[in-house]
Amino acid sequence: MQEKVSVIMPVHNAEKYLSESISSVLQQTYPYWELLIVDDCSTDNSLAIINRYAVLDARIRCLKTDAPSGSPCLPRNLGIKAAQGRFIAFLDSDD
Repeated sequence: MQEKVSVIMPVHNAEKYLSESISSVLQQTYPYWELLIVDDCSTDNSLAIINRYAVLDARIRCLKTDAPSGSPCLPRNLGIKAAQGRFIAFLDSDD
């Protein structure tokens, strides 16, 4: 049995680089992962981009904060709580 890796990506108004960041996970050769993208009340097209990828790959899940937190801490913690993998990795939305 292969171990799942949970990749947690906090997002706030990251439409400029978001597709590239998500694509970098999709291009990994290790297939046992989940990508938890936590939108921190973005006001740009970030949420639409996230949803487009989530429809294409069931390993991608979109979570949302109730209010803008102003830092990646709350979104990361929400991602950790929802993570199903044995290992956790963090990826910034502009990496």
